[in-house]
Amino acid sequence: MPTSLLSSRPTASFFKRPLLTAAMTALLATVVAGCSSPESNDSEPADAKTENPTADESQNVANNDAVSAEKIMVNTVKGDVELAMNPSPLVVYDMTLMQDLAALDVAVDGMPGGLLLKNLHSETQPDPKSVGTVFEPDLEALNAMQPQAILVGSRMAEKYDELSSIAPTLDMSIDTANIYESSKQRLHDLGALFGKSDQAAKLQQNIDDLIDETNSLTEENKGTGLVVMVNGNKMSAYGDKSRYGFIHTVLDVPMADKQIADAPHGQPVSFEYIQKANPDWLFVIDRSAAIGEDGIGAKAVLENPLVAQTNAWSKQQVVYLSPDSYLAFGGYYQWMQDLTTIKDAFANAK
Repeated sequence: MPTSLLSSRPTASFFKRPLLTAAMTALLATVVAGCSSPESNDSEPADAKTENPTADESQNVANNDAVSAEKIMVNTVKGDVELAMNPSPLVVYDMTLMQDLAALDVAVDGMPGGLLLKNLHSETQPDPKSVGTVFEPDLEALNAMQPQAILVGSRMAEKYDELSSIAPTLDMSIDTANIYESSKQRLHDLGALFGKSDQAAKLQQNIDDLIDETNSLTEENKGTGLVVMVNGNKMSAYGDKSRYGFIHTVLDVPMADKQIADAPHGQPVSFEYIQKANPDWLFVIDRSAAIGEDGIGAKAVLENPLVAQTNAWSKQQVVYLSPDSYLAFGGYYQWMQDLTTIKDAFANAK
């Protein structure tokens, strides 16, 4: 059953007044009611307005300071959820969603504390309050805030039922097997939910334009690619159905190994594996650096005689992806940063 969230409306109090005053009040109310209507596009026909507007029908607003009485259907992992537009207070536990909301300039009232990325909150909005971590919510803080909506992603998805007992909770996890379409849908839905569909469309166009620019270069520099995550002294390889699969499915870089196992944390690999796969391009995620751990970095780990024998290393075609690719994969700023890095690397290929 869809979840409905209606904005609260104060109930007017009535007092006995003289007849003339009551008549004047009624007349004034009639005039105001006749002049007042929801903000709308003058060019939009009246019959196009629906109870559950789509992203194209949603109005753009400055922020989400006031909960709207207008409702909208939001696509989630748990199915479509009906929610009032511009829910506030708003709590978000997923960094991918935080990036999109920051790019949309949407106010977030609560989010986990101690996050390392600097692009998770709009600079024009008030600083959010800490409501736990990305893995563990602070229930006391949530109950004190009384949010009108809680948005979660993969890392907090297992707390869905617990959070749903506090406020309407939307599981908007990214589908890692189809990260482009999934992240595009999420940005679209957030734009619709907060009345910023036009802005969401512009942000998506920025991503698509950069994909096209990058594709024009990857097509000219065809060569196989291998995505490897370095975590201390451990390494894992990721295929086309992973969160990094966009390198193969969107940018059309052929896989150096088409048999990589589909696993949430990648397929454990060795230096010998990388040598045998012999990629022309090596795409690297430094997990330790992304989460702020001290220790040996990915570049130092990969400076190995076996890795040095690969085409990627000998041609200096090693691309280090952003920390966002691990923490906020599919987010607006992750797309823009990593696409730019990959585009520049292919543009400078020898």
